[in-house]
Amino acid sequence: MLLCNVSPFTSLPPRAARWFSIAWWGALVACALLAFAPASSARCAEHDSIADFKKYFKQYKDTPSRVEAVRSLEGIEEAAVVDTLAPILKLPEPDVVLAVVTVLSKFKTEAPQQAVYAALAAASDEAIRSGLMQAATLGKYKGGAETLLKLLTDKSWEVRRRSVEALCAAPPPGVETQLLPLAGDPEPAVRCAALDGLAALKSQSVLEPARAALGDAVWQVRASAVGALKRVRHRDSIEPLIARLALEEGRLVADIGDALNEITGRSFGTRLEGWQQFWGQYKDRFQIPTDEELAKLRERQKAEAAKYKPQGGTTTYHGIDTPSRRVVFVIDCSGSMETLVVEKERFQDGGYPSFQRIDIVKTELVRTIEKLEPYVEFNIIAFATGVKPWKKELVKANVLNKSAAMDWVKKLEAIGGSSKEDLAQAGLSSSANLEAGKTNTHGALMAALDAGGRGTKDKNYACAVDTIFFLSDGRPTVGDYVDPKDVLREVRNANALRKVVLHTIAIGEFQKDFMEQLAREHGGVFVDLGR
Repeated sequence: MLLCNVSPFTSLPPRAARWFSIAWWGALVACALLAFAPASSARCAEHDSIADFKKYFKQYKDTPSRVEAVRSLEGIEEAAVVDTLAPILKLPEPDVVLAVVTVLSKFKTEAPQQAVYAALAAASDEAIRSGLMQAATLGKYKGGAETLLKLLTDKSWEVRRRSVEALCAAPPPGVETQLLPLAGDPEPAVRCAALDGLAALKSQSVLEPARAALGDAVWQVRASAVGALKRVRHRDSIEPLIARLALEEGRLVADIGDALNEITGRSFGTRLEGWQQFWGQYKDRFQIPTDEELAKLRERQKAEAAKYKPQGGTTTYHGIDTPSRRVVFVIDCSGSMETLVVEKERFQDGGYPSFQRIDIVKTELVRTIEKLEPYVEFNIIAFATGVKPWKKELVKANVLNKSAAMDWVKKLEAIGGSSKEDLAQAGLSSSANLEAGKTNTHGALMAALDAGGRGTKDKNYACAVDTIFFLSDGRPTVGDYVDPKDVLREVRNANALRKVVLHTIAIGEFQKDFMEQLAREHGGVFVDLGR
């Protein structure tokens, strides 16, 4: 080769030239060997995984295998992973789509992160666009502002909503100005996303559209407006909130009371006259407390909260009060509900027919139904392995419906409980019905949310119910999702647009962190009735 006749060290002294020449030729040989050697094992494994995925994925017909195949690409920092997985976002299987979104959200390096935005810019399918933006949002990927801003005007409201979320997850400079028009979008879900996003950025620009949205025709948008004003505290929001408190009915009354409490440091809650008197007296000179001052005032609020507990016009179940007028009670009737409570002293003065968990729960629900105001709309869902609603939809709490509901509740029984185990051991498993007595938590919650579709892809998010009471004595054991983390995720996705408050009541000896987290994530109250 010509290269062999050339030395870069001819101008050096002979001994130095020989030394550098040897080193130079050694390096050259090493480079040549590397050029023709196989790639490192890690690099080969990465490329092999992508190639194998393309080869075998279509052969897998069951969802678990497809999910596992997708997750096998996790950790590969290659743009090719994006190109390989993006088309799968069109599949109708939510678990597979979720796996793709998860993998695409975990890139640590810039190249594959930017590949997500490149794929987004090239995509025309709504499902692919939505999934890619979910990944960018979860990963808080920067650098996609140009693409995302264009999608703010997309014809698909799902795409517009997702672009708002992605922009707020990694906000470019001046993004608030671009998001403001979305607070007036024709689609309620987009209006909610804009208000929620601007509030999450603690942007003062959210104040004007949020105050205007207090009169929105859609209650979920009003809820977002109240939440935004609560989060971005300003004295000019106090009067509009008090005015809305005088007009609002149902659950949002409590939301407005909480917002006013947070802005002012006072604790009048839902008492309209208290707020009106307070503002009439201090309007001209009131200054909202600083965050530090508010933290101190919260301790005093806790002590005073009992004084401002709503009087009348509320539904109370196991000590949880709600002004909601659209309520669903979800009751666990799995086999374990037949078990006797351990802490009998806690229940001995309740006038219950027995110390079985199911009898305690039924008795309290009957008492609650009996006291429902006529303007309240309600429904009941009993569940074990199966899910059985009392009615197909909410009904008015008139005397006839309340009588029918109380009779229905009284006839409920724990399915496949311990008393049936003798039948199962004798070979009469069909009589014991043990398989029907498991705990389908996911199915019950989806029915309560009236989730006609799956997760955030459900277009029919405008459900009638705004408050759920969920009572259970155990962790999930059957259903589409059993792992508590999976159930939490699915409920979170399904309720992202619905904005239903979820109160949880636990009875029994199981670990209750799952029920507590359910309530915390959805603005509810958790009550532990004991063992």
